[in-house]
Amino acid sequence: MIKDVVTKQLRYIPDERGRLMEILRNDDEMFVNFGQVYLTTTYPHVVKAWHYHKGQDDFIVCIKGMLKLVLYDNRDGSPTKGEVNEFFIGEFNPMLVRVPKMVFHGWKCVSEDEAIIINIPTEPYNRTKPDEFRIDPHVNDIPYKWERKDG
Repeated sequence: MIKDVVTKQLRYIPDERGRLMEILRNDDEMFVNFGQVYLTTTYPHVVKAWHYHKGQDDFIVCIKGMLKLVLYDNRDGSPTKGEVNEFFIGEFNPMLVRVPKMVFHGWKCVSEDEAIIINIPTEPYNRTKPDEFRIDPHVNDIPYKWERKDG
Protein backbone atom coordinates (compact mmCIF):
# COMPACT_ATOMS: atom_id res chain seq x y z
CA MET A 1 0.00 0.00 0.00
CA ILE A 2 1.24 3.48 -0.84
CA LYS A 3 2.44 5.35 2.26
CA ASP A 4 -0.35 7.45 3.86
CA VAL A 5 -3.12 5.79 1.82
CA VAL A 6 -5.83 4.54 4.16
CA THR A 7 -8.95 2.53 3.38
CA LYS A 8 -12.09 1.92 5.37
CA GLN A 9 -14.40 -0.93 4.48
CA LEU A 10 -17.94 0.37 4.56
CA ARG A 11 -21.19 -1.47 5.14
CA TYR A 12 -24.83 -0.89 4.54
CA ILE A 13 -27.22 -1.14 7.47
CA PRO A 14 -30.58 -2.21 6.01
CA ASP A 15 -34.00 -2.19 7.57
CA GLU A 16 -37.58 -2.23 6.26
CA ARG A 17 -37.31 1.46 5.29
CA GLY A 18 -34.12 1.32 3.23
CA ARG A 19 -30.36 1.43 3.86
CA LEU A 20 -27.91 3.63 5.74
CA MET A 21 -24.13 3.75 5.29
CA GLU A 22 -21.77 5.85 7.36
CA ILE A 23 -18.94 7.08 5.14
CA LEU A 24 -16.63 9.31 7.22
CA ARG A 25 -16.84 10.47 10.82
CA ASN A 26 -14.70 13.03 12.59
CA ASP A 27 -13.83 10.39 15.19
CA ASP A 28 -12.50 7.96 12.54
CA GLU A 29 -8.78 7.34 12.89
CA MET A 30 -8.31 8.27 9.21
CA PHE A 31 -10.12 11.64 9.50
CA VAL A 32 -7.89 14.67 8.85
CA ASN A 33 -9.95 17.78 8.26
CA PHE A 34 -13.17 18.85 6.57
CA GLY A 35 -13.16 21.10 3.52
CA GLN A 36 -16.31 20.26 1.59
CA VAL A 37 -18.40 17.39 0.22
CA TYR A 38 -19.19 17.04 -3.46
CA LEU A 39 -20.73 14.54 -5.82
CA THR A 40 -19.42 13.73 -9.29
CA THR A 41 -20.39 11.10 -11.83
CA THR A 42 -18.54 9.14 -14.49
CA TYR A 43 -20.10 7.44 -17.48
CA PRO A 44 -19.30 3.78 -18.31
CA HIS A 45 -15.77 3.13 -19.61
CA VAL A 46 -14.70 6.77 -19.12
CA VAL A 47 -11.33 7.51 -17.51
CA LYS A 48 -10.98 10.59 -15.29
CA ALA A 49 -7.25 10.87 -14.54
CA TRP A 50 -4.48 11.81 -13.63
CA HIS A 51 -4.19 14.59 -11.09
CA TYR A 52 -2.82 15.36 -7.65
CA HIS A 53 -3.19 18.04 -5.00
CA LYS A 54 -0.44 19.88 -3.14
CA GLY A 55 -2.49 20.90 -0.11
CA GLN A 56 -5.40 18.50 0.34
CA ASP A 57 -6.22 14.86 0.85
CA ASP A 58 -9.24 13.37 -0.91
CA PHE A 59 -11.63 10.87 0.68
CA ILE A 60 -13.28 9.03 -2.23
CA VAL A 61 -16.26 6.68 -2.13
CA CYS A 62 -18.36 5.32 -5.01
CA ILE A 63 -21.99 4.97 -3.93
CA LYS A 64 -23.50 3.76 -7.23
CA GLY A 65 -21.86 1.69 -9.93
CA MET A 66 -18.25 0.51 -9.78
CA LEU A 67 -14.93 2.32 -10.14
CA LYS A 68 -11.41 1.21 -10.71
CA LEU A 69 -9.63 3.82 -8.55
CA VAL A 70 -5.87 3.96 -9.19
CA LEU A 71 -3.19 5.78 -7.20
CA TYR A 72 0.43 6.39 -8.13
CA ASP A 73 3.08 7.59 -5.67
CA ASN A 74 5.48 10.00 -7.35
CA ARG A 75 6.54 11.76 -4.13
CA ASP A 76 10.26 12.35 -3.72
CA GLY A 77 11.50 10.74 -0.53
CA SER A 78 8.48 8.48 -0.14
CA PRO A 79 9.33 4.86 0.77
CA THR A 80 6.65 3.76 -1.70
CA LYS A 81 7.72 6.04 -4.60
CA GLY A 82 6.84 4.36 -7.90
CA GLU A 83 4.14 2.14 -6.37
CA VAL A 84 0.69 1.81 -7.94
CA ASN A 85 -2.44 0.89 -5.97
CA GLU A 86 -5.63 -0.27 -7.66
CA PHE A 87 -8.96 -0.41 -5.82
CA PHE A 88 -12.30 -1.66 -7.14
CA ILE A 89 -14.86 0.27 -5.14
CA GLY A 90 -18.59 0.79 -5.40
CA GLU A 91 -21.84 -1.07 -4.93
CA PHE A 92 -20.19 -4.50 -4.76
CA ASN A 93 -17.32 -3.32 -2.56
CA PRO A 94 -18.30 -0.24 -0.51
CA MET A 95 -15.02 1.33 0.56
CA LEU A 96 -13.69 4.77 1.45
CA VAL A 97 -10.16 5.54 0.22
CA ARG A 98 -8.06 8.36 1.61
CA VAL A 99 -5.78 9.70 -1.14
CA PRO A 100 -2.95 11.71 0.39
CA LYS A 101 -1.76 14.99 -1.08
CA MET A 102 0.90 14.75 -3.81
CA VAL A 103 -0.28 11.25 -4.89
CA PHE A 104 -1.54 11.01 -8.46
CA HIS A 105 -5.00 9.50 -8.71
CA GLY A 106 -7.79 8.85 -11.14
CA TRP A 107 -10.48 6.36 -11.98
CA LYS A 108 -12.35 4.49 -14.64
CA CYS A 109 -16.02 3.59 -14.47
CA VAL A 110 -16.10 -0.20 -14.86
CA SER A 111 -19.84 -0.67 -14.38
CA GLU A 112 -22.43 -0.77 -17.15
CA ASP A 113 -24.19 2.25 -15.64
CA GLU A 114 -22.97 5.69 -14.60
CA ALA A 115 -20.90 5.68 -11.41
CA ILE A 116 -21.77 8.17 -8.66
CA ILE A 117 -18.85 9.28 -6.52
CA ILE A 118 -18.69 11.35 -3.35
CA ASN A 119 -15.45 13.13 -2.52
CA ILE A 120 -14.74 14.71 0.85
CA PRO A 121 -11.54 16.75 0.39
CA THR A 122 -9.80 18.23 3.40
CA GLU A 123 -9.89 21.73 1.88
CA PRO A 124 -12.64 23.62 0.04
CA TYR A 125 -12.19 24.11 -3.71
CA ASN A 126 -10.55 27.42 -4.54
CA ARG A 127 -12.07 28.61 -7.82
CA THR A 128 -9.44 31.31 -8.41
CA LYS A 129 -6.42 29.12 -7.62
CA PRO A 130 -7.38 25.42 -7.82
CA ASP A 131 -5.15 22.96 -5.98
CA GLU A 132 -5.22 20.57 -8.93
CA PHE A 133 -2.34 19.52 -11.13
CA ARG A 134 -3.25 17.37 -14.15
CA ILE A 135 -1.51 15.23 -16.73
CA ASP A 136 -2.87 13.27 -19.69
CA PRO A 137 -4.62 10.01 -18.68
CA HIS A 138 -2.88 7.93 -21.34
CA VAL A 139 0.33 9.70 -22.38
CA ASN A 140 2.54 10.09 -19.30
CA ASP A 141 5.31 8.44 -17.27
CA ILE A 142 2.97 6.61 -14.88
CA PRO A 143 3.47 2.82 -15.21
CA TYR A 144 -0.23 2.05 -15.62
CA LYS A 145 -2.58 1.34 -18.52
CA TRP A 146 -6.34 1.80 -18.15
CA GLU A 147 -7.26 -1.16 -20.38
CA ARG A 148 -9.22 -4.05 -18.90
CA LYS A 149 -7.03 -6.99 -17.92
CA ASP A 150 -8.71 -10.09 -19.38
CA GLY A 151 -7.51 -13.58 -18.69
